[in-house]
Amino acid sequence: MKLTGVELTQLDDIARKILEAYPAERIFVFDAPMGAGKTTLITRLCRELGVGDEVASPTFAIVNVYSAGGDEVFHFDFYRLENVEDAFEIGFYEYLDSGNYCFLEWPGIIENYLPDSYVKIRILQIDDPDKRDIETALINL
Repeated sequence: MKLTGVELTQLDDIARKILEAYPAERIFVFDAPMGAGKTTLITRLCRELGVGDEVASPTFAIVNVYSAGGDEVFHFDFYRLENVEDAFEIGFYEYLDSGNYCFLEWPGIIENYLPDSYVKIRILQIDDPDKRDIETALINL
């Protein structure tokens, strides 16, 4: 799915469309530069899933856990990790194997350890500072 010229006011609809497009998927990997809106889109996805908690970037915690109607949603930020062993120490695989939604920011360090199937979401900054292009793709290795 490719969405061009997305404005902030459209993100609730975009989050709904993304979740509807990939109903069986639970792992979503975000590829975007700093400040492109990864956490903002994740916030909207969490709201769509029924998360009532405040959603914030887990830059220092590495993972935030949110409650969504009896289920949990895991939000990762791997920006500060120095090596992949740090991800394993927090139980990275257990989170991914939980069957719950997992949203992963800055996946570079763990990219070789992702499961065979996940959704990759690219947020591209364009000339207009208030708009983004968003591309999603199911990765099935």
